[in-house]
Amino acid sequence: MKAYTIGLYEKAMPKELSWKEKLKAAKEAGYDFVEISIDETDEKLARLEWTKEERLELIKTMFEVGIPIRTMCLSGHRKYPIGSGDPDICKRGMEIMEKAIQLADDLGVRIIQLAGYDVYYDPSTPETAARFGENLKKCTLMAARAGVLMGFETMETEFMNTCQKSMDYVKAVNSTYLNVYPDCGNINNAAITYGTDVLEDLRSCKGHITSMHLKETEPGKFRDMMFGDGQVDFPSMIDTAWAMGVRKFVTEFWYLGNEKWKEDLLFANKSMRTLLDQKEN
Repeated sequence: MKAYTIGLYEKAMPKELSWKEKLKAAKEAGYDFVEISIDETDEKLARLEWTKEERLELIKTMFEVGIPIRTMCLSGHRKYPIGSGDPDICKRGMEIMEKAIQLADDLGVRIIQLAGYDVYYDPSTPETAARFGENLKKCTLMAARAGVLMGFETMETEFMNTCQKSMDYVKAVNSTYLNVYPDCGNINNAAITYGTDVLEDLRSCKGHITSMHLKETEPGKFRDMMFGDGQVDFPSMIDTAWAMGVRKFVTEFWYLGNEKWKEDLLFANKSMRTLLDQKEN
């Protein structure tokens, strides 16, 4: 048994695939698990309404294929942020959180990655930040009840683009069930912007990291890049995370219509496993 697990972000595969096809593709590419996406689209949010039969069918498919879904990227709060000044939007955001935790509990998902936004499409203000903090406490108690861990994704916006900013909320809530699930590409861009040390930023959440997104970025670009095309120092990122006890990683990249997308999965897995395997030796 390896000392770590590495997962595949669902959106690295064509969305038209069935879950069985996605799980098979991830397994064939050498991954240990898949990260399910619950984004702001109606299609993905509808997953929160899956029936018991649909949930059970997916669990059976995991066992049949031999690879599980173990993390969830919950970005639906971009459209329905829990810091919103609109009571209806805020209420919907809290409903999404409750249903996402229930779905995670039913499917066996261990970690929910939370988008670090108080609001996204509206201006961030002291009021939206305060509302976000108060609702976050309620969300954390929901997660505690289910025994599901949550971790902040460090984002591309000023509100929470570093681990240190994430830790401000983690410390304020002070719960085992609220941690940090950093995006190494996003914090790298933030460090370049601020002229700071990205590894020191990563170390600031020692003892509070659930897992880490391995994603390529460069200044001004936060997505749609393959490994090797950006400016992220993955060996140093992995070394630092490993030294802090992180053992769960996810390669985050996107399917962009490439006919050879399965080769992209293999390349991403091999690129990151090569670095991770060195830590075992």
